[in-house]
Amino acid sequence: MFLADSSGSRYFHNLTEEYLAFLVSPGSYVLSVGCGTNDTFVGLLNSDSYELKPNSECKKFSHESCLNVEFIEGDIENPLVFNSLSERGPFDVILLKDTLGRLKDIQVFLSQLHCVCSPSTRIISVYYGYLWEPLLHLWDKLKLTKREKSTWLRMTDVENFMCISGFEIVKKEWRILCPFKLLGIGDFINRYVATLPLVRKLCLRHYLVARPIPDVQSEFETVSVIIPCRNEKGNIENAISRLPELGSHTEVIFVEGHSTDGTWEEIQRVKQKFPSIDIKSLLQPGIGKGDAIRAAFDQAIGDILIILDADLTVPPEELPKFLVAITSGRGEYINGSRLIYGMEDQAMRFLNYVANHVFAYLFTYLINQKLTDTLCGTKVLRRKDYQRIAANRRYFGEFDPFGDFDLIFGASKLNLKFIELPVRYTSRQYGETQISRFRHGLLLLRMVIFAYRKLKAF
Repeated sequence: MFLADSSGSRYFHNLTEEYLAFLVSPGSYVLSVGCGTNDTFVGLLNSDSYELKPNSECKKFSHESCLNVEFIEGDIENPLVFNSLSERGPFDVILLKDTLGRLKDIQVFLSQLHCVCSPSTRIISVYYGYLWEPLLHLWDKLKLTKREKSTWLRMTDVENFMCISGFEIVKKEWRILCPFKLLGIGDFINRYVATLPLVRKLCLRHYLVARPIPDVQSEFETVSVIIPCRNEKGNIENAISRLPELGSHTEVIFVEGHSTDGTWEEIQRVKQKFPSIDIKSLLQPGIGKGDAIRAAFDQAIGDILIILDADLTVPPEELPKFLVAITSGRGEYINGSRLIYGMEDQAMRFLNYVANHVFAYLFTYLINQKLTDTLCGTKVLRRKDYQRIAANRRYFGEFDPFGDFDLIFGASKLNLKFIELPVRYTSRQYGETQISRFRHGLLLLRMVIFAYRKLKAF
């Protein structure tokens, strides 16, 4: 394809594979369809994977560097080929690297992928930026490269093909503005300039992550409601008396954070008052809400994990909506948003309100999925997905005192589908907010810089 047989090609290829390594979790079970060479898999995968190549193309490549990869020869537009692969699936990831534009019928091809997909499968499409077509045609005329003829697709074209073929978009990204190293200048441009808003739409590489449109509904999953609490004595009983029954079984875990107002004793009293409810209590081992959430998640036994702030400014009565959103498959990471509906007077201070909007814009840009309220305490995900986040936490490290961003960044890294659920935000009835506008604002700014380095400029 582009810039074949040049030193620029190697640099361009390495940048492409670097971002694929970011998108594909280690150990993933991957099917790469009609794309690239076996170099696609080097240093990327730690489990058995398959590369399906058109015609006799697989004979061109050495298999020595990819002992965990099986190469399969076949017509990638023949449904019988994918039917034969269904016994080896479902796959965690299906990689389409420079594949779609070479097909006669993209919709038919994408539709047949469903037989090797599960609800958690991710389709990753990598393609060239549409705006570069005139320049590459000129490059061809100057005979500086030889490329196969193909259909040039806009990002919106790929999105539409996915939609009509039964897939929905998880996120999109644009990378690589300079295909040459240029004595290190190319690295600077690609890390810090190419990822900026607006500028990134000019990039050579378009990455799109999609998943099968879900068609599942489960009413029998168990739920763990995690309630971190510090100096919240007056809210403990209301948290239980107002909590709806959730799923086939509801477990409530209070995580007490070294209170001075008798919160721990109140939790024990409430446990005795409501013996029919599965209430557990845990003394937080460290400090900070993030530490409390991680400690409770490690103890939880529910299929679905829900965080409910003990101040009850997001009413417990809203939680069934979150449960429906995740059990229906509409989302895999459900984030509450307090900034859609109007809110009660004094529920949120003006500077907090403005800061929330600013940070929501920044984090939407960073994770390539929409967020309007990063600091809403009500968040829902499956325990199996949290376990994957915890297993991959080394990529980000123990960086988050709040707990919100460990989950947001981890879920984004795993390409989970985000859904925002608007909630009514009410005034606190007991105690005082534990948010410091300026100190925590500076911490949030540090989070933005940290996330930029880990999610964009790497």
